Amino acid sequence: MTVTMAIVGFGKSANRYHLPYLKQRTNLKVKTIYDHGFRHYPAEQAAYQQAGVHLTTDFAELLADPEIELVTITTPAATHYDLAKQLLLNGKNVLVEKPFCETTAEAEELLTLAKEKHLIAMPFQNRRFDSDYLALAHVLQVGYLGQPLEIESHLDHYRRQTTNQDGDPINGQFYGLGIHTIDQMVALFGQPKQVYYDIRPQQNQGNLDDYYEVDLFYEGFKAKVKSSNLVATPYPKFILHGTMGSFIKYGIDQQENDLKAQIMPGAANFGQDAPSAYGHLHYQNSNGDWIDKDLPTPQGDYGRVYDAMVATLTANQPKLVSDDELLTDLRILEAGIQVAGPHVTDFTSRG
Repeated sequence: MTVTMAIVGFGKSANRYHLPYLKQRTNLKVKTIYDHGFRHYPAEQAAYQQAGVHLTTDFAELLADPEIELVTITTPAATHYDLAKQLLLNGKNVLVEKPFCETTAEAEELLTLAKEKHLIAMPFQNRRFDSDYLALAHVLQVGYLGQPLEIESHLDHYRRQTTNQDGDPINGQFYGLGIHTIDQMVALFGQPKQVYYDIRPQQNQGNLDDYYEVDLFYEGFKAKVKSSNLVATPYPKFILHGTMGSFIKYGIDQQENDLKAQIMPGAANFGQDAPSAYGHLHYQNSNGDWIDKDLPTPQGDYGRVYDAMVATLTANQPKLVSDDELLTDLRILEAGIQVAGPHVTDFTSRG
């Protein structure tokens, strides 16, 4: 069964994280791409038109097309709620780029509307299929390190900034990148008991945050997620300490680097990690021997979000990102920006 779909937005997100992966999937057909101006990627526009994809600046035209079952929203974050609501009201299933919307209340409204219309609404949490994250999940699943004690996750860059940036929190780094790192921990461990926040502008002299350090406290262990734009010497991407040893993984998923270099899914060795970047295990086995082991990195594939979405639409499979996980992610984001300065929020009494 083929699902007919549309893309809303034709910027970097659509052209890097969505359309290249959709080309590899025969059970999804992109019929229409909507953008309010099509100001970017002229060569790609021509190629899609040549391939028979309809490009339109009329959103009402997309809403009225009865063949379109699924719509992916890739526009700026502040537009997600309004666009998703219009699409749901017009009978379209929606896959929404992160963050799904700004508030828990907005998300609850959209999820309720989707259920009333017998539709699916879900965020596009593609970083659940980062290769480095899949390596971490494998280590936890196998149990090499015994009980986990502490996880540290970094999503850092070195990007000097000389301009001042002001705006709403949804446009800051915590909402933009923190949603990825938080969702990864929520997918593994669920809702934390308490969360410590340090969210602030570090080099930006405006009001938008460009740095966060957030600790998620669970029963018996802690997960730290951190991002800064002034890290010249990279930390490991993941550090995991357990009762029986440690795991360290350097380097982000190679999909990111390949896509930036215009190497697309389907190319030979796309997204494959170099052996020098494999994660390293140092742990004690059941005999008490210390083992050192490099763990080959699993293959990442952001397109697996679409595979999961099709399975939900056509085979009634559970959502990749459950409604509870989506709402937990947003509660954590909201609590982070509701209080200025470092603070702790208790989630044990929250739904």
